[in-house]
Amino acid sequence: MHIHTSAVIDPDLLAGNRKTLAGYQATHFQWACQSGVATITLNRPERKNPLTFQSYAELRDLFGQLKYASDVHAVVLIGAGNNFCSGGDVHEIIGPLIQLAVPELLMFTRMTGDLVKAMRACPQPVIAAIDGICAGAGAIMAMASDLRLGTPRSKTAFLFNRVGLAGCDMGACAMLPRIIGQGRASDWLYSGRAIGGEEAERAGFLNRVVAPELLQPEAQAWAADIAAGPTFANGITKTMLQQEWNMSVEQAIESEAQAQALCMMTEDFHRAYQAFVAKQKPVFQGN
Repeated sequence: MHIHTSAVIDPDLLAGNRKTLAGYQATHFQWACQSGVATITLNRPERKNPLTFQSYAELRDLFGQLKYASDVHAVVLIGAGNNFCSGGDVHEIIGPLIQLAVPELLMFTRMTGDLVKAMRACPQPVIAAIDGICAGAGAIMAMASDLRLGTPRSKTAFLFNRVGLAGCDMGACAMLPRIIGQGRASDWLYSGRAIGGEEAERAGFLNRVVAPELLQPEAQAWAADIAAGPTFANGITKTMLQQEWNMSVEQAIESEAQAQALCMMTEDFHRAYQAFVAKQKPVFQGN
């Protein structure tokens, strides 16, 4: 068998004819991308930034495309005004749902779950910057993010049981206990109560709490710091954090051995060594 070692694979083919997203034109929210950091701004401040069927679908599709984006290394998810997201729009989502039969309802709940899957599957770390109301699906998007930055006035509520629904929405019963523990998750999901910023930080849901006026600059600086790191290795870290939930310790150790060996093949690893020898700070380039 003859192996052609000189073959060149068109990256556009692998990336579905899209390898950059800096020029993406969002329809149902704001999108900006600079120096490897993408910012998604939920932009309906007059209604506390609720989601619609259309924004759900666009967010799902955009996070799916991020898997192939070579120019995005970290994502900030934030709400316009003084609120993060109030969940599904009462008039544009909740009202119409009451009129649907079970098959259509299941189509909707699968679509919302697909947004969480896409957020977890994209290799870029996602930072949720949370001020004010963070409720329902907003709380779920915060949960599905990799890191969470909040303010003292942020109020996170998994309020599903307060509207007659189960707390098991969009992966909450699987993911929330892993973030804050089974006991706290049970409290939050059974009560649906609003959790203030300081309590959320104590519980481990928020990584940091900052003054409201510092929320966006701190989130952007955090994302920029991540984006300046080894992009490929960061993506591997996110993948393993996700996949190892369903592994034994022995399986996890072997998977990490394989993943780390792969990272040792990257130029960024070589750059870090060379910078160390030269007593310099490494400049990572994502390959």
